[in-house]
Order: sequence, then C-alpha cells, then structure tokens
Amino acid sequence: MSATSVLTRAEAVERHRLIDVRTTTIDLDLTRGAEVFGSTTVIRFACAEPGSATFVDVKPARLLRVLLNGTELDVTALAAGRFPLTGLAAENELTVEADMAYSHTGEGMHRYTDPADGEEYLYTQSFLDDGPRVFASFDQPDLKAVHTLSVTAPPEWTVVSNSLTTSGEAGRWTFAPTRRISSYLVSLVAGPLHSLHAEHDGIPLGLHCRRSLAAHLDAEAPEILEVTRQGFDHYHRIFRTRYPFDSYDQCFVPEFNAGAMENPGCVTLRDEYLFRSAVADTEREERAMVIAHEMAHMWFGDLVTMKWWDDLWLNESFAEYMGYTVAAESTRFSSAWTGFGAARKTWGYDADQRPSTHPVAAEGVTDTAQALQNFDGISYAKGACALRQLVAWLGEEQFLAGVNQYFEQYAFGNATLDDLLRALAASSGRDVHGWAERWLRTTGVDTLRLDGEQLRHDSADGQLRPHLVSIGHYRRGADGELTLESREPLELSASGDGARVRTADLTVVNDTDLDYVKVRLDDRSWRCVRESLGTVPEELARSVLWTSARDQARDGELTPSQYLELVADHLPGETSVHLIQAVLTFAHDFVVDRYLPPARRPQGLAVLAGVYRALLHRTEGQAQDSGLRLVAVRGLLATATTGETAELRQWLTAGTVPGGPVLDPDLRWRLLLRLSVLGALEEPEIAAELARDPSATSEEGAARCRAARPQLAAKEAAWHALFHGELSAYLAGATAEGLWQSEQAELLGDLTLRYFDEVAAATAARGPAMARVLTHHGFPVFAATERTVRAAEACLARADLVPAARRGLVDQLDTLRRAARARSREEK
Repeated sequence: MSATSVLTRAEAVERHRLIDVRTTTIDLDLTRGAEVFGSTTVIRFACAEPGSATFVDVKPARLLRVLLNGTELDVTALAAGRFPLTGLAAENELTVEADMAYSHTGEGMHRYTDPADGEEYLYTQSFLDDGPRVFASFDQPDLKAVHTLSVTAPPEWTVVSNSLTTSGEAGRWTFAPTRRISSYLVSLVAGPLHSLHAEHDGIPLGLHCRRSLAAHLDAEAPEILEVTRQGFDHYHRIFRTRYPFDSYDQCFVPEFNAGAMENPGCVTLRDEYLFRSAVADTEREERAMVIAHEMAHMWFGDLVTMKWWDDLWLNESFAEYMGYTVAAESTRFSSAWTGFGAARKTWGYDADQRPSTHPVAAEGVTDTAQALQNFDGISYAKGACALRQLVAWLGEEQFLAGVNQYFEQYAFGNATLDDLLRALAASSGRDVHGWAERWLRTTGVDTLRLDGEQLRHDSADGQLRPHLVSIGHYRRGADGELTLESREPLELSASGDGARVRTADLTVVNDTDLDYVKVRLDDRSWRCVRESLGTVPEELARSVLWTSARDQARDGELTPSQYLELVADHLPGETSVHLIQAVLTFAHDFVVDRYLPPARRPQGLAVLAGVYRALLHRTEGQAQDSGLRLVAVRGLLATATTGETAELRQWLTAGTVPGGPVLDPDLRWRLLLRLSVLGALEEPEIAAELARDPSATSEEGAARCRAARPQLAAKEAAWHALFHGELSAYLAGATAEGLWQSEQAELLGDLTLRYFDEVAAATAARGPAMARVLTHHGFPVFAATERTVRAAEACLARADLVPAARRGLVDQLDTLRRAARARSREEK
C-alpha cells in the first residue's frame, strides 16, 4: 500500500475557510477487470480568495487526467494522495480521471469472489479517509456537497447507492442527486445481488445480499424488516425531523471490517447477520441493535455531521445509546440493556483503564490517523453510558427537546459539541456545559466502594464525575434465596464526599446498572455474593455483580481460581443467556487462557466444561431453551480434551449432538477446529469439509483449522500467510485465531518473539485494517510472561510503528501485563 498523507485539523480548517463545495458528480466504470475500476469525478466549488491554492484528495492506482477550469494539469504533481490546485477562481470546476485499485481489506472499493459460486461482488467503504480510493474529493466531514453517482457495470448486476435510481438498464445506472452529505458517506454496492423490496411510512425499503445467501435473507427478512419498521416508528415519535433521505436500503456485504456503516440510504452491514447457522436470541438482539444504531445515524451523523473528528462521539455515542434504547423499548428484545451491561459496557470499562484512554469528547485530535484510533469502547460504550446519565439528569422530555432543536438548526450541515450543549442547556435550563466538562472532557472510571454504611467515591486519577445511581437492598432468607427489600436513588456530586447508605445482607451499588462506575462491595455483601449470587432476583443486578467480579479479576483483587469458583457455583443455574455468554467468554478467553499458569489450565478448562455440561443437561428436551443449549454445545466443543476426541467424532459422524442441536456449518467448523487443536484432524478432512460446503464460513473455518494443527510446518505456513501473504482481512483474522493456541505454548515459543520483530513491517505494508487484525487476532495473547512483556515493550519503543499498530500494541501490552500479574498471584 503506497504511503498517503494524513489530513491534519489545521489543514481542514484552512481548506474549509477557503472553499465551499457545491456539487460532486461521480462516474464509475466497474467493467475494467479484477484489478482496477475507472473513476471520473467532477467537482464544482467556490473559492473565497480567488488566486489562492489548495489540494484535492485522490489515491489512485494511476492518475490519468486532471483539468481545472478547462486547463489540463500535470498528473505527476500527485504526491501522497494529494493533488495541488493553484490559481483558483471564484467559481471552479475540477475534473479528475483515474484508475482506482480494488481492495481486499475492506478499505475503499472492496472486491470479493464468492467461493460458493464464483460470482464477484463490490462495495465501498469510504470512511474515514478511504473515499479518495474510490473518487476524488475534498475529503473532510465539514465540506458537504450534493453527490450524483453514475455507474457502468456488467448488465446482469444490480447497483445500489445512497439514493433512488433514475435509470438502470443495460449495465448503466444513474442515481438521483443526494442531499448535502459528507464525502465519507458516499456508498455503492454492486454485483448479481439478491434483493427484496418493501415500504414503510412512505419510505422505500430494500434488503440486498449476494445470491448464495438468498435463502438466508429470505428467512431472516421478516424479522429484519420488522425491526426496521419499529426503528422508524420509534424515531418518528421522538424526532420532529422525519427521515431525511429518499430511500432506505440495507446491504449485507462480505468481509466487512465493522459491524455496519451508516451511509445515508445505503447502510452496509456484515453479512454474518444473515445467519447461516443456528444462533441464540442474544445474537438476534445484537442484530436488532445494530439496525437501530445505524438508523439513528441517519440523524446523528448524516443529517447533522460533526465538524471534525474530535466530535466523533456526536455520531457514535448517540447511535449506541439510541440503538439499545430502540431495541429495549420498541422491539421484542426488552432485555437489551442487560446485554449492554454484560458484554458491551465492559468494552468501555477496559478501554478507559488503559494507557490509551481518552475523553469521550476528545480534544487535540490533530489528524485523521489519530482520529481513527478513537473508534473504541470509549466513543461507543462509555459515551452511551454518559448519555444515559445525562438523560436521567435532564429528563427525557428536556433532552429530546434540545436534540430536536439541534437537528432543526444544523440540518444538512455540521456541528460541534458546544452546539449541542447550547441546545440542551436552552431546553433544560441546567448547566449542561459543567456536566460535560466532568463527563465528556475527562478520562477514567470512578469507583463507588461500600465500606459499612459509608459509600466512598474515588477514582484512580482523582478526577470525579457526578452520578445518579441506585442502591439495592436485598434480604437473604433461611433458604439462602435473596429478595429485594428496597431500592433507593442517590445523587452524588463530584466532590468525592460520598454518602451514607443503609446496609442489608446484600447491598448492591448501581443495581439497575444506570451508572458507569466500578463497584466494590462491603465484606458482608461480598460473602453473600459468594454464597447466593445466583439467587439475586434482578437480571441487571446480577449483571452488575458479575461485572464487579470480572473487574476484580482484571485488577488482581480476585485470583483466577476464586473467579472460577464463582462461575462453578452460580452459572449452572443462571437463566440469562446474556450473562452466561459474557461470563463464560471472559472465563475462557481471559481467566483460563491467560490468567491461569499453564500447569493449572487443564483444571480451569475442566471447571468450564463442567458448567457447560450442567447447562446442557438442564436444557434436555426444553425447546424454549434452545439458545442456551446452543451456547452450552459451543462451550463443550471449545473445552474438549484429548480424551474426548472419540465423543466429538461420534457427534461429527451422527451430524448432531445427542438430544440436539444438529451440527450446522458453524458447529461443524467449531468441532473440527477443536480436533485440529488437539492434533486429531489432518488436511484431507479439512479439504473435504471445505468441498462439502464451499462458502465464506468454510473458507475461514478451514484457515483456522489449518493454522491450529500442532505441527511446526502448519504454524510456519500460517505465519507466512499472515505476515508475508496477501490474505483478506477476514482470512487473516481466521488464520491468526487458529495460529495462537494456549495448549501449544511450547511449540509457539519462537514465533511469539518473532511476532515483535516482524509486526512493524507487516502492518506498515498492508494499511490500518490489517494493522488492527495483526495486533488484535494476531497478537500472542496467551503468552503472559515477563519475557513477552519485555518484548512488547521493546517493540513499542520502535519509531517505525504506524499509528494503528502502535495503538493496538499499547492496548495488548496493558492486557498482557494484567495477565502476567494474575498468573503471578495465582502461583503464590
């Protein structure tokens, strides 16, 4: 990947001062083969200072022609993705013709060959600064324009974009001009698509996927459309501004790096949301939340767009909050906030306790490379938590009044945090700016610690926030069961004075999980948790307690064995699939695989396997618990030992687990992966399974299995593909997941250290998306030793790390240090 310049904030401010983009006309030719496509862009723009200079962003494979106001310019002036424009007139017309390269990493125009039938599919991902890989633009969020797109494509293809088509015959597609939108939101999806169409409240709706997934889209469409309609109805109830675009297509696309992207009128979503295999209801809930999240962006982000990337939270925090709110209040997924608390919120807690933490409303985001690193648990999960606190403090009516004023004032324009705060202050009469300084401009998470009747309020860095929190008082009966006696609301200032509260057998701070805070209980309450956690009647309260235990394990206040004891005692009877999934995922991926010393890992796996078998036994013959049973089977497959390979073989031969479920493609590949890890699967069986089901699922499953085999040759082949090959981001992630296996620590020893020698060059060569893969899935997380910590520290001292790689390594090093400390404490 050739080097390109990052846009600085200072450059964006100057370019916005200088020019005003009127229209952008884009003509793409998708018939030029598998390597490049044609791109012609005509931009009409005004200049406030005729005679001055600026630059246009374009990142071509080959720049063919540039004309400014009819004058041909020298294409060799292109440097690092920028073409200089001098001698500007008051009104200007710029034409840029180029061949653009297709991507296989989900950046720019992604090209994908479906292994099921050999068909080709394309989609764009123009975010954050990848739009110039598709068409020339003044690529910054506050230079909005009307965009008109035309596309030449193979005649059998369908093309979908941000607006309705005005013509689409014989391979030529023209789309209606958009409203004024930022260039990073321009979208295109193309190929021999399978499409379904509907309408709701006057809005044309479309669902699209590749042909090989047609049956799955047809099966899932009723629920997807129902959630879509419920989302529109919810937003039209609370927002005075109706949906502002002419249509709403949802395109399920392959190898998508994010969950989804909020392109106005043409939302792209990862096609894993078209379930090919059985899923738990929690996964359907996640999909519903994502649909509602992206729809919220039509207002937060698309109608009104942040002026610069430091106000990213104006997009993501609001969409996150609204996505869960819609799911919980307007769909059948009424427990969505439990899912948020159990799994999503911990993403924010973890991110906020790392060296890379930043404010929700970050200041000092100097360039686009830095901005890209802030798409994390703080901008999403913590930001949503802050908004829950804000809504509770202002009142929902006053909050929505301010939001509606904000939409009306800045529609099809750009805004800042201060613009929103002024609208909220006007609607509520409260000091919203002061609240924002505490919640949005600071870093870190507060701790509320119960010490007898005193609730102590502190934080690691001394910066405190005000809190609206509930205190639940639970009484323990003679049978050990807990009942809720009372709940008291509490408002804490940022003074750090805390408060006096009454105590009970179990006193749960934040028991409704409204607050974003670390919770530590008094000794009496913690004894009650150890003995009776599973009998706490409220699902959200149990979520808070499990999160506290998780946090204590990460902080070294609970040993790994003590955490696993809680799991063994209280998970077998748990009724919330949200909590079962979240707790057992953390227990396996962190406590057993990283925190336990290697010699004690078999005992840890045995604890988890015992819990999974208990859950499986509990669900025998109970159709209503099919999701829980599925979770239990997945867990048993992941924890099987060498002595259980014969049982796994029996399941594989029968095509089912005794009593169900049937081994669908997902479960078959999970089973085969475990056999691979245990050294009980060879290449012919992997190839046969891939031939049996030639699909994206199988390509990734085969990559995991091949990399997971405990043979040095298999590991070296996986290593070469990862660090020196041209794998797509998805296949690279699958290969990395197979490569690193805790059971194979001795075999992987040399590769663990080699990782730190090669990661800098590999990430620099392949761009930010692959840098995230190689520092997330590709990082040797199991090797929680001081030697690995020292190697990671030395790697971070290098000057040649690209920003995405540096951020990934900083975060992984923090996790690695925690794991090493946990191991040391367990060994004492």
